[in-house]
Amino acid sequence: MPVIPGAEPYRHEGGEVGVLLCHGFTGSPQSLRPWAEYLAERGLTVSLPLLPGHGTRWEDMQVTGWQDWYAEVDRALRELLDRCSQVFVFGLSMGAALALRLAAKHGDEVAGLVLVNPGNKVHGLAARALPVARHLVPSTKGIASDIAKEGSSEIGYDRVPLHAAHSLRNFFRIVDRELPQVTQPLVVLHSPQDHVVPPVDSARVLSRISSTDVEEILLEQSYHVATLDYDAGRIFDESYAFIGRLAPSIGKEGTATGG
Repeated sequence: MPVIPGAEPYRHEGGEVGVLLCHGFTGSPQSLRPWAEYLAERGLTVSLPLLPGHGTRWEDMQVTGWQDWYAEVDRALRELLDRCSQVFVFGLSMGAALALRLAAKHGDEVAGLVLVNPGNKVHGLAARALPVARHLVPSTKGIASDIAKEGSSEIGYDRVPLHAAHSLRNFFRIVDRELPQVTQPLVVLHSPQDHVVPPVDSARVLSRISSTDVEEILLEQSYHVATLDYDAGRIFDESYAFIGRLAPSIGKEGTATGG
């Protein structure tokens, strides 16, 4: 299946400092593209992969699972590690959970994390029904485009494939167990008004990680896809300042040209 226009992966060759961006469940690189371009314009090497089963049609996602999504970001991280002296990992929603697992598994190879509305659990009665329901019903209502800003929209599926949702539930449990292995500097930005991931997920992540350099920022003006919402500029600026604090060389590398 062809990729939906706008949902393509993004890559920019910049300087010695790299950033891997991980998009969310049923979403696409489009939700993080402005963030990626902001970082590229400031001279960073940027990788924003398209996760398997995403960016085409929801039926394609039905035959993928967390192992496929994680393998893709792990591959992208290894590419950046070969190319860059320092690599940061940023993520939105499920992408933040992928970032946390990369940090737990790769240790000091990951210089720091920026997480936006990190997912930690599939909530509600529907979650408990998933093991059986996924064999009876192929999909349920989509979760894309939870954005407060008028005229802003996310490229994502209008249906959630239940086999994939079941896999996501299992993945969240695995990541939750691994959170104490996360020791890197970390920024968590989350929206008090989020109709996809409740704030309790951010609280859970913050309570279980072992990191000592931690900052929590509230995104008061935005819903779940805050990277396309009113607080997008703040997310971009805060993340770049975070990198600048941990990788002082970035200010000396100049700005990037091209995309």
